[in-house]
Amino acid sequence: MRKGLWRHIALIIFLLSVMMLTGSTAIYAQSSAQSRLEAERKKVNADIANIQNLLDKIADNASALLDRLNLQAKQILARKKSIDLLNQQIALIDRDISKMNAELDALENDYNEQCKRYVRSLQNLQTSRRSHVNWLFILSADNFTQSIRRMRYLREYAEWRHQQAKQIIIKQEVIKQKKVEMEASRKEKTDLLGEREKEHKSLQVEESTQKKEYDKVKRQRQSLEQQINQKKKHAEQLDKKIEKLIADEIAASKKDKSVARKSETVGGYEMTTGEKQLADDFKKNRGELPYPLTGKYRITRDYGQYQPEGTSRVWLMCNGIEIGTTQGTDALAVFKGEVTQVFQVDPGVYSVIVRHGEYLTIYINLSEVYVRKGDKVTTRQKLGRIYTNPTSKVTMLHFEIRKEKITLNPKDWLK
Repeated sequence: MRKGLWRHIALIIFLLSVMMLTGSTAIYAQSSAQSRLEAERKKVNADIANIQNLLDKIADNASALLDRLNLQAKQILARKKSIDLLNQQIALIDRDISKMNAELDALENDYNEQCKRYVRSLQNLQTSRRSHVNWLFILSADNFTQSIRRMRYLREYAEWRHQQAKQIIIKQEVIKQKKVEMEASRKEKTDLLGEREKEHKSLQVEESTQKKEYDKVKRQRQSLEQQINQKKKHAEQLDKKIEKLIADEIAASKKDKSVARKSETVGGYEMTTGEKQLADDFKKNRGELPYPLTGKYRITRDYGQYQPEGTSRVWLMCNGIEIGTTQGTDALAVFKGEVTQVFQVDPGVYSVIVRHGEYLTIYINLSEVYVRKGDKVTTRQKLGRIYTNPTSKVTMLHFEIRKEKITLNPKDWLK
């Protein structure tokens, strides 16, 4: 009998512990998922604020129309992502509340049953005390050994009642804690629903603003087409200039016989031993390079083909990334290397090429340059001041990475 009682008590303790542990594990997993979503949403909201900061600084005129449309489209996408993350957070909380409700129901049912058993045991005890049943139970034994066993049984039964009382108190605390957790989850859900409502209102304002811009596009179609044509022509001129300068450097490396050189590709730039080591170091830092500017910034144009906002049949090519920032921001070298070119395509607007062996980083749209051709630069060294268009008020750095003449996606290389 003694083993059976202690087995029963141990089983109750074990099951209750498992329930508490399972609940704690679920809460931890839920909290971890919520923390991840909240961190991602904060990042998105910071991006939205950064875009708004750039929009506030852009002039409200025809020359800035393309830039405003582009930023507004990115802001709306970011806002929708923020709302989606909020929906995910709310769904997690709903699942959590549903699970806690089920657990709470199970706990309360078990608690009520245990209370009933405990009350019955107390009633039996009172009956036993009135009629001296316990002593009769002991004295009616067939022999002394059986009397001792019956006494032990009664002690163990009393201990079982004591353990039952303890378990009832523990379950009361578990139920209380579950109710506190559920109330906290409901409050968190209410807060998130409020946030979602604010985000929806902001989205409506942004979409309304975008619609007004599109209306301007319809009225200023000719001006927009001129901007697109100018942008396309400028990009082609810039690309031809860069390719010619790179070709000249490759040709010069082949003519240089003062030191041993070797090309990694057919017809490519012939590197010295030091340049080869520099190229290897650059390649090893893929995905770890710092961004090429100081202060606050936002990628406003990604690498590859794109369709300008407000158009339906026009496609342009971006050989790098365009990074919007604020007036007075400096461009930084993303890796150590040598300045091989400082040139202009438009009067008063400069570009810098830094060579890292067979790799090149190109910094375009500078109003002022702090380095000269032949300078050795270090990682994060300032190269020049980023140009701010006096008409549109747009401050933008165009940044490219190339391996020989082949353009690479900078986002694959930047940290």
